[in-house]
Amino acid sequence: MKRIIFAAAMVLAIPYAAVASTWNIDPDHSNLGFKIKHLMVSNVKGNFEKYTGVVEIDDKDITKSKVEVTIDTNSINTNVKKRDDHLRSADFFDVAKYPTMTFVSKNVAVAGPDKLKITGDFTLHGVTKEIVLDLEGPTGESKDPWGNIRKGATATTKINRKDYGLKWNQTLETGGVLVGDDVDITLEVEMIKKQK
Repeated sequence: MKRIIFAAAMVLAIPYAAVASTWNIDPDHSNLGFKIKHLMVSNVKGNFEKYTGVVEIDDKDITKSKVEVTIDTNSINTNVKKRDDHLRSADFFDVAKYPTMTFVSKNVAVAGPDKLKITGDFTLHGVTKEIVLDLEGPTGESKDPWGNIRKGATATTKINRKDYGLKWNQTLETGGVLVGDDVDITLEVEMIKKQK
């Protein structure tokens, strides 16, 4: 009986293996960026320079695809060292206590031609909340000069930093606050297909 069950499991696994492929996010050709209001008058932009990500793409049924990303919070870069040091401190990311933030997908839905909505758990500063990524792509496959197969995608979302315990701020004499609450996130991702 055990042999029959094992054989059946193997047969069921074959079709999925044939259509599912694993893709690693290429940090050299990707950008995990954000922007947030400063002094109520302009946007400060930044990005995270160190991260890893794996995407499982089901070519037969894209809604069965999966995404997992881990980001090094210490790698934040807004091109101003003093500001970046403050962002790494306990006032904001507290990187000594929370060295990473993560996204793990739970659901993928088709939202139109070459558009997906990816729902998942986003963990930041020790708090996990569900967010939705609006994704354009993934693109078709392209082979680079070294024989790697690549795809690309762009995803956007918005979070409120206070939802994750990042509450530091400073009131301005003219009214308003130094730092906005809403953070716009844009992910420009290039992926490399894992060779079997």
